[in-house]
Amino acid sequence: MSALAGLRVIDCATLFAGPTASMILGDYGADVIKIEHPKNGDPVRNHGYKKDGVSLWWAYISRNKSSLALDLSKKEGAEIFLRLAAQSDVIIENFRPGTLERWGIGPEELFAINPKLIIARVTGFGQYGPYSDRPGFGTLAEAMSGFAALTGTPDGPPTLPAFGLADAIAGITTAQAIMTSLFALNNPRSESFNQGQVIDTSLIEPIMATLGPQSLIYDQLGIKQKRTGNRTENNAPRNIYQSADGKWLAISTSSPSIAERLMRLIGHPEVIDEPWFHEARGRVAHADQLDAYLNDWIGVRNSQEVIDEFSRAQAAVAPIYDIEDILKDPQLDARETIVHIHDPALGLIRMQNVIYKLSRSPGSIRWTGKPLGADTEAILSEKVGLSNEEIDDLLSNGVITIASS
Repeated sequence: MSALAGLRVIDCATLFAGPTASMILGDYGADVIKIEHPKNGDPVRNHGYKKDGVSLWWAYISRNKSSLALDLSKKEGAEIFLRLAAQSDVIIENFRPGTLERWGIGPEELFAINPKLIIARVTGFGQYGPYSDRPGFGTLAEAMSGFAALTGTPDGPPTLPAFGLADAIAGITTAQAIMTSLFALNNPRSESFNQGQVIDTSLIEPIMATLGPQSLIYDQLGIKQKRTGNRTENNAPRNIYQSADGKWLAISTSSPSIAERLMRLIGHPEVIDEPWFHEARGRVAHADQLDAYLNDWIGVRNSQEVIDEFSRAQAAVAPIYDIEDILKDPQLDARETIVHIHDPALGLIRMQNVIYKLSRSPGSIRWTGKPLGADTEAILSEKVGLSNEEIDDLLSNGVITIASS
């Protein structure tokens, strides 16, 4: 039995944050109905790399979801949405604030038919505030959260990630918020017992929460954290170092004991007796010296030798992987971090597995992202109770799309 078997989720969000949340819920057994515009579908269908016309992003982020192509802006589509919502547990949406209300399917109407609904609203800036009606994307959140200001070299510009970092963090956060709300719904000690609620997730706040106490540091000490490249203000040595075979290795010494073992390993035990060595800030002040020692030692050894020596010394090191390295790593292979899945259009493919492991009710990838409207007919017939004639009328009026077989 899957952990979330019996949980019905309606996902009418687009792109990445909301769909990431529903993907996680679907991975653990939730019945996820993905609602898309019948003409255009989710923009992810045309995002990034494709093979034989199939979006690889779509195959990944829409796994374990049924596809219902339904126009929510039309009266008939809104009515079907309400009928589905009446028998669902969670709704995830990311329209501009006020859009669902304008269509007559906002929280007021939804709670009227299903008081126990959890409604997760994911937007760039949140449901209120002076920026709430602005278009918001992960790039803006990465910029405004402080992330970009802290990322990059000290003499270089602020740096954005090459992937949807803010969206991914917001999606994982939203999945956690949904589970918190579901627990409160069923918890007699909660003020929300037997009552649904609205989750308001912005893209900015979750990524900001990952940056540590920078607001507290500024508030109490007046210090603005700066870009430090691959170093950190919190410990040293901490950097990347190139081995003799051209591989890059990441090293961290978050505790004095690891720093001591490292210095003994590379032949500089004398620094351990320095008064500055046992305080992290002291080691940071001498980062140039420590990095020079490490570069000299690592630079004349191949990467596997460095890793083996670090392992014997119980010092922390990791190779910097690209995706080819990831697919070959024995640790990740043992944990099935990447799994083989059959896709009807692509054949046997590899993608990331579920993100955490449960001992009694593990998640799984049951299918990949489906064609637009693949389940429209079945959902409307079996879950909404429409007749064939009613479905034909909706199809002819452009309210729905049914995938061609």
